[in-house]
Amino acid sequence: MKTHLLCLFILLLSLPMFAQTRLTGVSQNDINPSLLQGRWKARWISVPDEAANTYGVYHFRKSFSLDTLPERFLVHVTADNRYKLFLNGTMVSLGPARGDVYNWSYETVDLSPWLQKGTNVLAAEVWNFAEQKPLAQVSFNQTGFLMQGNSATEEVVNTDASWLCTINKAYAPWWKPVHGYYAVGACEQLDAALYPWGWEQPQYDDAGWKKARAGMEGAAKGARDYPGRLLVPRPIPPMEMKTERFQALRRAQGITCPKDFPQKKVALHIPAHTEAVLLLDQKQLTTGYLTLLFSKGKGAEIRITYAEAMYEDKVDKTTKSYSLPVKGHRDSIEGKKMIGYEDRLLPDGGDGRFFTSLWWRTWRYVQLTITTAGEPLVVDDLYGTFTGYPFKQDITFAAPALPELNEMLSIGWRTARLCANETYMDCPYYEQLQYFGDTRIQAMVTMFNTRDTFMVKNALEQGRQSIVADGITMSRYPSYLHQFISSFSLWWICMGHDYWMYRGDEAYLKTLLPAYRGILFWYEQYLKPDASLAYVPHWFFADWSDDFPNGEPIREKEGNSAFQDLMYILTLDAAAPMEERFGMPSMAGHYREIATAMRNTIRAKYWNEAKGLFADTYEQKSYSQHVNSLAVLADVVKGDEAARVMSRCLADTSLAQATIYFRYYVHNALNKAGMGDQLLDNLQIWRDQMALGLTTWAEMPEPSRSDCHAWGASPNIEFYRILLGIDSAAPGFRKIRIAPSLGNLKEVSGSMPHPAGKVAVSYKIGKKGDLQIRIELPAGTSGTFCWKGTERELNEGISTFSIP
Repeated sequence: MKTHLLCLFILLLSLPMFAQTRLTGVSQNDINPSLLQGRWKARWISVPDEAANTYGVYHFRKSFSLDTLPERFLVHVTADNRYKLFLNGTMVSLGPARGDVYNWSYETVDLSPWLQKGTNVLAAEVWNFAEQKPLAQVSFNQTGFLMQGNSATEEVVNTDASWLCTINKAYAPWWKPVHGYYAVGACEQLDAALYPWGWEQPQYDDAGWKKARAGMEGAAKGARDYPGRLLVPRPIPPMEMKTERFQALRRAQGITCPKDFPQKKVALHIPAHTEAVLLLDQKQLTTGYLTLLFSKGKGAEIRITYAEAMYEDKVDKTTKSYSLPVKGHRDSIEGKKMIGYEDRLLPDGGDGRFFTSLWWRTWRYVQLTITTAGEPLVVDDLYGTFTGYPFKQDITFAAPALPELNEMLSIGWRTARLCANETYMDCPYYEQLQYFGDTRIQAMVTMFNTRDTFMVKNALEQGRQSIVADGITMSRYPSYLHQFISSFSLWWICMGHDYWMYRGDEAYLKTLLPAYRGILFWYEQYLKPDASLAYVPHWFFADWSDDFPNGEPIREKEGNSAFQDLMYILTLDAAAPMEERFGMPSMAGHYREIATAMRNTIRAKYWNEAKGLFADTYEQKSYSQHVNSLAVLADVVKGDEAARVMSRCLADTSLAQATIYFRYYVHNALNKAGMGDQLLDNLQIWRDQMALGLTTWAEMPEPSRSDCHAWGASPNIEFYRILLGIDSAAPGFRKIRIAPSLGNLKEVSGSMPHPAGKVAVSYKIGKKGDLQIRIELPAGTSGTFCWKGTERELNEGISTFSIP
């Protein structure tokens, strides 16, 4: 009883810490320290007489003069919902990075490269999609734009009533239904006759624009008694932007296209009174801003439809809980139709018109449906600008006998890239939401493939920011619509443990411990006297297995769920060593006490001796790969018994089968049971998707709503951690365990990033069966090599040896 009271007291002391920001901005060293606290001089501006929260696209301009050109000219800029900033006609920034009103990001931009002597013109496009906005777009429910100069010199551009503004009445929301759950918001209709063409150019005549309405001043998070958006420096770098041209014209109806269209810039002429349908193929899935340049065509209509794949005219009803249209082979278009969201353009007959979507789209296929009236239309050019988080992959891998493995890595990396923008996202086409169950795997892909130091911490921080008074995270964040998947709060804690093991950063992780305590105490209230959890509320998502209703594991009315219990044990095991190392050792002891009590009763509750497997519930009527994999990971079974469980788990098709998401945990369990050599024999889900022409991993086996879900990119971890055997054996990757599981491969090599350099390995089995090994460890590290019961200590630098 005393232990529980002490823990409750510690929890209450911890609660105020949940809301604090702990991330350093990417440009924080450049920011005037006075702007990191208190109120700013610049004020949020908007358009006079416009409702506070209504759909609209707005333009703001500010002219200023410079007698000399400064070496640096720093400004801090943000908006609600979004902005694009131009200086003298060139786009110089877009944002802000997504967050919430208690953590509202601003970009720090050096304008000096685009400044000129004399008059300069800043121009901003700001849009508020209000009720039409994406689910991941949080808003203060007021349109606003804010710019603050970094010093007295730059304060000449501070936003106030001296800025001019206008409403761009050319835009309207445009909706077209898609299949399945969709949360990305409206697309756009643009009426060219209403567009203020050239508004961003210095020579534009803005004499008819109004003076902006100045609202409250901006303020840094932590300012005293401030009721507005709490400003924080942008915690992640700007997104990558790269031009991409379409690779092929797959279909043309009603018109003959030039030979090089669309691969090259070539004018496409559509006669008057014509209906033309053009199907363009990027050849692989991408995310980007589509740009269409056009002229003439007064009275015409252009519809731009985006899709991940073409659809057959039938529905797959083989699954138990849903039905979806059939996509078939993703390269095939014959007999298929286009279904997807779209933008709609209404040309006005003018020359040099263009459309670039305000927010980015996702596509492999784009269909242009063009209907002209009495005037011909000219499509002057059409291309995309890829955008995504600026990850730089830093790995090598070679398995000469199995080139498909490199193809899997390539597909997985593309999937990971397209599911990462200003946050990690479950999928780029349908949702663009950062779900913490997905994000755990995405964070591991990041740490095994890149040296990035920002994205994982940003995801951890946004998990903390999502925590509600009850003590658990939301399932996904940022999001203006709350949703709770209670199991994802546990995976969020485990993601922190992953970050500790592979990157260290204990000073930051220490700030997360109060949040971890809150979640684990929330779970503890459901702990029953028999050391099992009662029915945990909210959505307890596990996997999209056909045998799991709504993706939830089988549970009894009173709870009695092996899946629940094992997840809780695994999370207690993850949190305890962090508490012991840099938190409260007494809390670590408390976690271990609960975990031990639960672990000691798992077998009695769920083990079926006849089957040699763990059941899902006390009643032992259902069994799953999920529960048995978790039992191995939680050390409920070890050694030879764990291997027997995993063998039955994989062989018995009557068990609920793990889909592409939960295979991450199945493969980890396989490796822990000493069966990593079977990894290559358990990649059929990925082989099936490759056989369908997918260029990214789908959400689930066919039929799949989404063709791009980064939770399927786990081979980009496993080929290094299991096949090559590279793993962290101490926090911060300070010690390295190398235990390869080569399967039938005779030769394989690879390298991956490490905080101190890289880890590189090369294995070759000689004619006599001896294993020839070359290992390179970074400076300041040590390691252990394990192979078929043999262990060898490793030092920093290069080691070469062989084992019979």
